[in-house]
Amino acid sequence: MKQFARDNGLVLTLLAMFAISLIGQAVSGWHAYSEELSQHRQPALLFGQYLTSGHFLSALFENWESEFLQMAAYVLLTVFLFQKGSPESRKIDEHNPQDDIPASASRKRSSPWPVRKGGLYLWVYSHSLGIALGLLFLGSFLGHLYASNRLANDEAVRHGGPLHAVGDTLGSAEFWFESFQNWQSEFLSVAVLLLLSIYLREKGSPESKPVMAPHAETGH
Repeated sequence: MKQFARDNGLVLTLLAMFAISLIGQAVSGWHAYSEELSQHRQPALLFGQYLTSGHFLSALFENWESEFLQMAAYVLLTVFLFQKGSPESRKIDEHNPQDDIPASASRKRSSPWPVRKGGLYLWVYSHSLGIALGLLFLGSFLGHLYASNRLANDEAVRHGGPLHAVGDTLGSAEFWFESFQNWQSEFLSVAVLLLLSIYLREKGSPESKPVMAPHAETGH
């Protein structure tokens, strides 16, 4: 068990932080929504009901959507673009292991099975990270859309207004305001990380260049 915890400490810690944050979001969101309902003289939802409500799910998927977009965009953009001096960039005008043709390792028994299999399996595996992150973004975007539509209809019922179709929500300024306010912050944070990593160091972190490395050194 100690060996497993040591080998997977980073993921386990991040998942624990995620769980704590998710519980905090759910509890605080439940109280906030209950106050909003009471102002409209509506009965409060039970906690279990709130977890399936548009209010909670819309906020949840809205955040996931921006995170997966950030990661998908970052992974795909680093295939074609460079940032001189950043450890997060491929080296400029030098050989990068990421550029190696997968087929060259196809006969190694330690290689993943799609590499040994070749053909379509190899092509899909060669782009599997970008594909997975893209699908996670798409799923979160659709979740945000449908949950926002549900929330809009809940509010319409409370105020006696007409119900909204999913297309109405997709074309609403509120939906895109929610999306863009998160997207811009994600792109900014990545840009800041790339630029700061050129000049600043964090000893022991694989996300940083070695402390003695010159600013112009690109990649690890």
